[in-house]
Amino acid sequence: MKLLKFGRDFNPDEKVILRDYLAIERTRLANERTLLSYVRSSLYLLLGSIGIFQLKDFPNFKYLALVSLVFSIIFFVIGVFRFRLLKKSLKRLYYMSEEAKGK
Repeated sequence: MKLLKFGRDFNPDEKVILRDYLAIERTRLANERTLLSYVRSSLYLLLGSIGIFQLKDFPNFKYLALVSLVFSIIFFVIGVFRFRLLKKSLKRLYYMSEEAKGK
């Protein structure tokens, strides 16, 4: 699945000092952790929505279930978007720093 590819996008070489490499790794792991928290929140809202739909005695809560379902989808989309945006930014920043070091 190319959309949510985890792991390293670049291989460190001898030009990268250890401090810079570890900073990139730390940021990459924080980005993945943030994505997983968005997914977790989305799943909680989805489960809440399903639970509210199952309530037969309270028909007025159907709107709350629909709102919860919509927010679940929104959370998931925002999480994936932010993950991809930061991942692209990290790749660009890493490669730009490599070009600057080479000059």
